[in-house]
Amino acid sequence: MSSHSHLMTSSTSLLLSKTRSHHHHSLSTYHFSKRYRSRQILCAKTTVSSESESQSSFPILTTVSIPFSQLKDKNSDLSLKIDEGFGRNGLGILSVTDVPGYPSLRANLLRLAPRLANLPKEVKEDLEDPHSRYNFGWSHGKEKLETGKPDLLKGSFYANPIHDTPTSEPSLIQRYPSYCGSNIWPSSALPELEVAFKALGKLMFDVGLMLAYHCDQYVSKGKKINKDEGLKPILHRSRCHKGRLLYYFPSQQGIQDGNSISSWCGWHTDHGSLTGLTCGMFMRDGIEIPCPDSAAGLYIRTRSDQIVKVVYGKDDIAYQIGETTEILSGGYLCATPHCVQAPKGKDTSGIERSTFALFMQPDWDERLSFPEEVHIHKELIASNAALTFGEYSEILLDKYYHRKK
Repeated sequence: MSSHSHLMTSSTSLLLSKTRSHHHHSLSTYHFSKRYRSRQILCAKTTVSSESESQSSFPILTTVSIPFSQLKDKNSDLSLKIDEGFGRNGLGILSVTDVPGYPSLRANLLRLAPRLANLPKEVKEDLEDPHSRYNFGWSHGKEKLETGKPDLLKGSFYANPIHDTPTSEPSLIQRYPSYCGSNIWPSSALPELEVAFKALGKLMFDVGLMLAYHCDQYVSKGKKINKDEGLKPILHRSRCHKGRLLYYFPSQQGIQDGNSISSWCGWHTDHGSLTGLTCGMFMRDGIEIPCPDSAAGLYIRTRSDQIVKVVYGKDDIAYQIGETTEILSGGYLCATPHCVQAPKGKDTSGIERSTFALFMQPDWDERLSFPEEVHIHKELIASNAALTFGEYSEILLDKYYHRKK
């Protein structure tokens, strides 16, 4: 695994067995309660029936959802929903429904992904930023698949939707290039990308802050949170959030590694605080279509070591907890390993997919007060340690990424 494995996105799959050993709650009743049964209209318009669920070796669960009208109300008590989605028995994911303006902003950006990916080679090369380990601008073939081969299946475009230039301090840009670098936009070749990227990213950021407020309310019932140390204030003052527009190139013969559950995105746990996700958009010949394979999509490994497929509405924004939030919340909010399976079968040739993720994370100089009991990366973090997020990220890079170049 290279150092370009986007620490903000994931921790190595090697950590999965270590990081989950402290949670072994039975989810049998949880998994099959009526509340989590799949709806008929799901992400990317895939229709999932009870027949297809029985054919699958993995249960299909719908995320816990919170209507935007409740989320924006600070007086709403969303503790039960937060507990169901993010708590110790949760899947580490929930979705927000009925966000005003979201469907059109999602469509506007995701439809630009194929246009970006098909720009001339020399234009895309001008959008690359090796100094940031390709964490700003265009990235294709710089990451490695679980097999160790270069990932040529997808291209990514990274930018900070809130701050074009988080800092102008050269020493910080040198030390934390993936956080402190400046955005690179295709201003001439595709000027509408910047507008669409920032519009969607800002909306998902604002909704994420509302969710973070309710997460703090939930955690404060179990442990004391100082005024400025909650998830919301940490994310609100951060300058290094990162958006990632993903484009999966059309396959000529379906994905060659199609039998793998992690054929499109390998198993990982998000490293940061909170990740916002759009539903993927599937297209063939420039026309949006339903996903041709109901088994394709997001899979999560639960704390009882079960694998489940997770679905949410096309117009919902999903949010996943990252490891940093699990650590700082003392385990009240929990992150889960997950992966993405590509569609397979005779109907998948020529299918392209676009999606967008917003990685919300603390500022590089945010001093993180780690609790007495640290379950994740405990071999690296001293009890009651006080590290900045940048220092913490460096420790993880040195331990798990640089040595595996």
